[in-house]
Amino acid sequence: MSTAVQPKQKELFGHPVGLYVLFFTEMWERFSYYGMRAILVLYLVAATTGDNVGLGWSNGEALALYGWYTMLVYVASIPGGWLADKFFGQKKAVLYGGILLVAGHSILAVEQMWAFYSGLGLIIAGVGLLKPNISTMVGGLYQQGDIRRDKGFTIFYIGINIGAFLAALIVGYVGEVHGWHYGFGLAGIGMALGLVQYLAGQKHLKTVGNFLGTSENAAEKEAMKKPLTKIEKDRVVVLFISFLLVIVFWGAFEQAGGLMNIYASEKTNRMLMGWEVPASWFQSLNAMFIIFLGTSVAAYWAMRKLKGKVSTSLFKMIIGLIIMGAGFFFMTAAAGQFESNGSSAMYWLVLAYLFHTVGELCISPVALSYITKLAPLKYASLMMGVYFAMTGFGNKLAGLLGEASESLGEYTIFTGIAVFCVAFGLLVMVFRKKLETLTHGAEDNERVIHDEAEGFELADN
Repeated sequence: MSTAVQPKQKELFGHPVGLYVLFFTEMWERFSYYGMRAILVLYLVAATTGDNVGLGWSNGEALALYGWYTMLVYVASIPGGWLADKFFGQKKAVLYGGILLVAGHSILAVEQMWAFYSGLGLIIAGVGLLKPNISTMVGGLYQQGDIRRDKGFTIFYIGINIGAFLAALIVGYVGEVHGWHYGFGLAGIGMALGLVQYLAGQKHLKTVGNFLGTSENAAEKEAMKKPLTKIEKDRVVVLFISFLLVIVFWGAFEQAGGLMNIYASEKTNRMLMGWEVPASWFQSLNAMFIIFLGTSVAAYWAMRKLKGKVSTSLFKMIIGLIIMGAGFFFMTAAAGQFESNGSSAMYWLVLAYLFHTVGELCISPVALSYITKLAPLKYASLMMGVYFAMTGFGNKLAGLLGEASESLGEYTIFTGIAVFCVAFGLLVMVFRKKLETLTHGAEDNERVIHDEAEGFELADN
């Protein structure tokens, strides 16, 4: 928890109103990011002649840049989190990051190479400031031991994916049909809307995201100076081990924006009732499934918790990795069908994205919540930044695997990813109980904790 939760928070649908402010801020930030991501590789490999010219890069060159870019976007979360913890707090970091993102996406709309690389640089810096700090603020809305925290992060995560879903459809369509740079510019407009909404909702965020160095709470100020205790050190160890799951997960999952994106474009029969489905639209499947399945998956785990069944964060994350990895067997089938028939059916991609989504819901929002439970107070944003950096390394791994497909082939890459993810998940499962002893009961005795509401309070659902 990044800051102490003050009493008398307004609640809506059983959660602090501030959650929904952060929900919509992140929704528009992800609209801008995933909108650009949906067309980035397609823009890089598009021909330099024709109605909608691209850069004419090879698939390997495009996937290499994609891997470096997506890695740096998340690695920048380490300095972004450190700056917030050390100098100005999470709330201001989100504001500064939003401003940089608006500038970066707007510059990408300029059809010049200097603008292309400058825009990517500003987006990297902006995401680095915004991403770890807005997630830490979500955790700060809930008291320690509040079982609603995981569900709150799932609601927040649905906001992320509403943005991603709309981005793939709208920005993807505009970019592919009307011009790549129009798509980039539209992504910038989305981020501007998110920034305006964030500023308008500040009254609901008074208790979170503030710089601890200027806090009026004596315990918080003292936490900035004290060395870590044995319990805090053990919890940090568990977090770093759990980050190995994160690297493997995103190294596989992020084939979506790279290799699977190109596979959908070049090797999938996308005809549907006489109309060809844009390749970028498949990027929306993951987000759509999250919107429909997010609360159900969270409710399933909460029910297991209340029944006394195994539902620890580490257990969820391991299961998520295994499920996601199994989804790549559908891509193995797709690649096999292409080798036999010269084309593969769309339903293989749909099934793969379905399994990837269920796996993601078990690992990604859970990991965000897990960090806010275990991270030491004075390093809350930094540890969130490290998590996103691990996500970045996973993205880089995804790019390397995508590049390797040019020599090894999609069938080998997809099958290898599936087997490794399932095997690695089972290996970590063997050591799960021993690792969980190092959390020192951080997830024991979780229950629903409501603050007194001002004005109104609606039941949790």
